[in-house]
Amino acid sequence: MQGFIIALHKVKEEDLIVTIISQNSLDTLYRFYGARHGTINLGFKIDYETEGYAKSTIKRLKDVIHIGYSWIHDYQRLHIWQEFLALFFKHLKDAQEIGSFYFNLLEESSKEWSKQNSKRVAIESYIKLLKYEGRLHTEQICFLCSQPIDGDISFIRAFLPTHKECSHKNPISKTALIELYKNNSTLFLNDFEVEILWQTILEGL
Repeated sequence: MQGFIIALHKVKEEDLIVTIISQNSLDTLYRFYGARHGTINLGFKIDYETEGYAKSTIKRLKDVIHIGYSWIHDYQRLHIWQEFLALFFKHLKDAQEIGSFYFNLLEESSKEWSKQNSKRVAIESYIKLLKYEGRLHTEQICFLCSQPIDGDISFIRAFLPTHKECSHKNPISKTALIELYKNNSTLFLNDFEVEILWQTILEGL
């Protein structure tokens, strides 16, 4: 099967606990003797097999093959990708079943990652995630004071809308937000606004 590594935790010696988003599940697996095998890292897409292990309830990760990205040697893109995928671990770690949405979202994102500013791809993907989870707040009501927002909109974690004066954060153009919400597109966001939204995503999905 194939999946995206969203967390790595070292245990004794070079062994690892690896968390992977696969097509239909979130897998937490044990990898023995990491020093004797090919390197795996946060954000990598891999093909792998699992097998039961008598001494543990966690299955063993085996027969790992790294499926590289065309942009894998672009450090800046890789770093942003790793930051983005690490957020999924915190968001999904307690989930029992996750279906195929998250794997498909990351698959699509990885293919778009080098075609434009990677942070724009992350923002567009996050909007899709919020829509899927029913958490996208498009109403122009401040989350902090519950009053209407007449001008541009500022955001706190999870893209919750606020007045600039309430959250003390730089606002985003309403025109750009309409395009983002309607078409999952960052076309009308300038680079400064993209950075604002990226920093908001880093607060947590």
